[in-house]
Amino acid sequence: MIVDLPDTTTREVNRTLVRIREEGGAIALGRVLTLVIDADGGDPEEAIEAANDASREHPCRVIVLVPNTRRRTSRLDAEIRVGGDAGASEVVVLRPSGQLAHHGDTLVTPLLLSDAPIVTWWPYEVPKDPARDCIGAMSARRITDTTHCANPDVALRRLRATHVPGDTDLAWTRLTRWRGLLAAALDQPPYEPVDAVVVAGEKTHPSLNLLAGWLALALRAPVRVVRELGVEGITEVRLERASGPVVLSRPDGKTATLDQPGQPSRKFAMPLRSLRECLSEELRRLDADEVYGEVLTKGVALIDQG
Repeated sequence: MIVDLPDTTTREVNRTLVRIREEGGAIALGRVLTLVIDADGGDPEEAIEAANDASREHPCRVIVLVPNTRRRTSRLDAEIRVGGDAGASEVVVLRPSGQLAHHGDTLVTPLLLSDAPIVTWWPYEVPKDPARDCIGAMSARRITDTTHCANPDVALRRLRATHVPGDTDLAWTRLTRWRGLLAAALDQPPYEPVDAVVVAGEKTHPSLNLLAGWLALALRAPVRVVRELGVEGITEVRLERASGPVVLSRPDGKTATLDQPGQPSRKFAMPLRSLRECLSEELRRLDADEVYGEVLTKGVALIDQG
């Protein structure tokens, strides 16, 4: 069910939420957090769909900001989505215009769940400083996605310069299986040091730099990054050792192959991770991701320095 509230106020939005709950009981009360989505610069529907899917694992209130800076008149249009249109959550879409478009915090604050942590997600462009952003400052976790930025490299550098505990990026979350398989491979004999690393993948994909930075920091070995055209995500990681290389490759974006000296090749289903999977993983934890912070601030710098 979708309830439209044109030219409204946050007080009226709250009243409507209460009325819907009393009349239909459609909204789950066991919500564990408030997810604020700043969809400025992109289509909010993709982000809302991912949040709806993730809410089945993490029931929450989803507040979506879709600023309209082209309209000069200060006005707030809103809609409330519950039931089948909102997964296991309740979705409030706010479309402020005029001066209201620059005061997202004042619009969001009256709609926050009491005594529930706040997570802010920027599915498109990254703010100048997420922790100092008017909404990010009130959040326990701040999620960005440099993959969808117009210039991922610039966005990653900006995040590195402003990083504080609580920040994370979905370009890092997309690497979870890569990191797990590579760590498992090195946990098997022979226990030799890695002499050199090659990471190959999509030319502008920020995950390429983050994975290379993680390997450089963890293995203390030189890392070479090969940037390719016409591919998606990471395509191959090669770890050079005295007994022979460990190679994890995924050329088609669907199936990964692990080759190690003295062992048969092993194949794994490893499709590109969906937005819903990545968001759900990040919502499972509300503490700081210390490994990501170290890789972003220290590991990526090792790659920048060659």
